Amino acid sequence: MEASSMAKFTLGKQSSLAPERSNKFDEEVDPSEMESGVRLMFMANEGDLEGIKELLDSGVDVNFGDIDKRTALHVAACQGRTEVVELLLQRGSEVNPRDRWGSTPLADAMYYKNQDVIKLLEFYGAKPPMAPMHVQNAREVPEYEINPDELDFTNSVDITKGTLRVALWRGIQVAVKTLGDDVIIDEDKVNAFVDELALLQKIRHPNVVQFLGAVTQISPMMIVTEYLPKGDLRTFLTQKGALKPSIAVKFALDISRGMNYLHEHKPEAIIHRDLEPSNILRDDSGHLKVANFGLSKILKVAKTVKEERSVPFQETSWRYVAPEVFRNEEYDIKVDVFSFALILQEMIEGCSPFPSMPEADVPKAYCAQARPPFMAPAKNYPHGLKELIEECWDENPLKRPKFSHIINRLEGIDMKLDQMRKWKVGHWIFFQKLKSMCMRTRPSSSSHSSSSIIR
Repeated sequence: MEASSMAKFTLGKQSSLAPERSNKFDEEVDPSEMESGVRLMFMANEGDLEGIKELLDSGVDVNFGDIDKRTALHVAACQGRTEVVELLLQRGSEVNPRDRWGSTPLADAMYYKNQDVIKLLEFYGAKPPMAPMHVQNAREVPEYEINPDELDFTNSVDITKGTLRVALWRGIQVAVKTLGDDVIIDEDKVNAFVDELALLQKIRHPNVVQFLGAVTQISPMMIVTEYLPKGDLRTFLTQKGALKPSIAVKFALDISRGMNYLHEHKPEAIIHRDLEPSNILRDDSGHLKVANFGLSKILKVAKTVKEERSVPFQETSWRYVAPEVFRNEEYDIKVDVFSFALILQEMIEGCSPFPSMPEADVPKAYCAQARPPFMAPAKNYPHGLKELIEECWDENPLKRPKFSHIINRLEGIDMKLDQMRKWKVGHWIFFQKLKSMCMRTRPSSSSHSSSSIIR
């Protein structure tokens, strides 16, 4: 019986953890020229049940592995060959063999989304991939660790973009962000998840969503934060359209205070990098909180950041991205100021930036120094607000104000709006009293008639 071989099976879909993967093959092969173990893998790839039975009956080891430690079960799981998987397991195939990269048949089936194979492997006892943050010593388990059995997803619903859902935890509703089993083997996504978790532990502010805990010791990993039942700003703007200037300014102050906290965080400033209405949540009192730090960056030593790769289109909302990010240049905290300007203008205008333009073309317009037009009546822009927006989306990041300065400007505008509101209310009350006095002192029609008769 053959236990292993120096041969390498390269046909069909490859290991989910291999550096290079292929989804198809077009080379012609002659099974008769293969050694028996590799031929078993070939039959599994082809779904040849009779051929597999014949080979196993002849004594070929069902757990044969090639030079990459791949088995026929790995191959069948990748290809979604449910009947082959069941036959191999019935004939004694080990359910959790690991290839040279550490991938199991279940991990491969998850990666290629072969749901029937996943269910079958789990029925035979296959274990999900170990969470990347798993520790061997119980004393090393983080204090924030949450037992996933405490999270009840019975009535779970999506509450914002991505993988954020509602769950019940210890009698309260929470928001849960999950790193699914199908992406647990994606190193970039795992690293982004770990970075977001590390960042959330550092921040505490009334205008930033509160971190409650995480699941890191088993898969799928999860981040648990407070749940804000009023939803995100995108939903609110879709329902309400253009906001009253007073409300828009108060919302802008909430966002600015949360962002100023992040930018002024010591010893490391935090860039959100994905500031847009879907990532701003409303609490019970109607105030706003900044959320979703999946693309955030921490400025440790350098004052600027440069992406190692261009950010994929599907990972962010390009309608709110600063031109320097789109051009894949170095950038700093001022990219959040650019995004903020677009959000503030949207709250006044009642529509997203360049709504009729395909999203993929919007950042190109920004790079050409085009900005969304001011279409709302001038009265909707309190004195100084339009100028602030224009400063915040300046092409030159150095000319964009810091959030500490933005807060001062907005507080001044808010104070004037409040004074104007009080002035209008005061005048309304005055005229109502005056009207009431006039009604009391004006002679009635009957008294006029009596005096005429007397005369």
